[in-house]
Amino acid sequence: MPLPVSFLLVLLLLLGLGLVVLELRHRLRPASPLQLLPGSFQVRRRAQGLEITGEVRIRNPHPRMEVMVPEITVVPTLLGRSDVSQVRHELQITPLHPDEEARPDGYWAAYIVKGRKSTAAHIRLNLTAPGGLDLESVLDTLWMDIHWVNYGPFGRLQRRQGILLPLQRPEPGDPAAPGWREGERCRVLPVRTHLLGVLDDPLAVLQRYTDGLLQPGDVLTIGETPLAVIQGRYHHPSTVEPTFLARLLCRVFHPTSSLATACGLQTLIDVSGPARVLGAWVVGTALKLVGSKGWFYRLAGEQARLIDDITGTTPPYDQTIVLGPDQPAAWCERMAAALGVAVAVVDVNDLGRVKVLAASGGTDEDLLMRALRPNPAGNANERTPLVLVRPA
Repeated sequence: MPLPVSFLLVLLLLLGLGLVVLELRHRLRPASPLQLLPGSFQVRRRAQGLEITGEVRIRNPHPRMEVMVPEITVVPTLLGRSDVSQVRHELQITPLHPDEEARPDGYWAAYIVKGRKSTAAHIRLNLTAPGGLDLESVLDTLWMDIHWVNYGPFGRLQRRQGILLPLQRPEPGDPAAPGWREGERCRVLPVRTHLLGVLDDPLAVLQRYTDGLLQPGDVLTIGETPLAVIQGRYHHPSTVEPTFLARLLCRVFHPTSSLATACGLQTLIDVSGPARVLGAWVVGTALKLVGSKGWFYRLAGEQARLIDDITGTTPPYDQTIVLGPDQPAAWCERMAAALGVAVAVVDVNDLGRVKVLAASGGTDEDLLMRALRPNPAGNANERTPLVLVRPA
């Protein structure tokens, strides 16, 4: 016997109200407004080793809420070409509170960051090695893992944010770098760079490593993950609080999916909202039962396909969850105008899958499909986030 129309309407109304309540609970949940923003860092070579100095700023964009920062520590991790266990470090964090004098002992006193105000911390790290070890021949990259506490109406939150600082940068035109490869009616050049991060200016990176290479008709591509980390679109999973919805729905995804963990799926929920994610799952599951696949990813938002869970990216970002880039189309237009060639943001893997996320006007996407299908940038630790494509 078919169900009455009135019953179906009531059922749909209750479902809609449930989604509204779910979304409101998500949007109104307590959260800290504080933002940690990296400033500039300098690396100086000393007789005893390296001295690294720089600042991070803690900003409160909220108009009224006052948030305390009682603790901040930095855990340095060194990446290199060989054993780095002999390298010693000495770290000092100096508070730069705008209305307080710095203590001579360097102690970080708990500080209140008022609405629309900020404070800062100066970081100094000395790296030394015994026995006259040449640090430049050993060290490659510094990863500064900043742990800081937010304390306020939302409770006590342990925040964690990593900043990458390259200690070595390859020279453009290095003979050991990959050379041109012949493709299908095109030529392809993987371009090696240093490990990229939030301290990099993207235009400066493109200009440095393509100096003397670009010609009219070329297309310069960058991977979506390298662009995302330059934009700071990554976070440590310890800062994610999975909801019941995330813990439940993550179980239905394939184990290799970045959405198959509670923190990975919660990252998508934080971006798209729980109502959209749940609705996409309900509709996607229903359509999948009748043979139409892929609707969850179409309905849940662009980030559903772009989020990389831990282990999905190059170290040290393999410890973080990386989102897709922000406004890649506008970014491509700006870079293309500055460089004089077409620019594209792409997502490529070893299975021959090529997706052009965004491209500047006039880009030949068929050319990119042919050129990038063999994945010339690689999926390992090649450090070739840029690929220059030239029509034959």
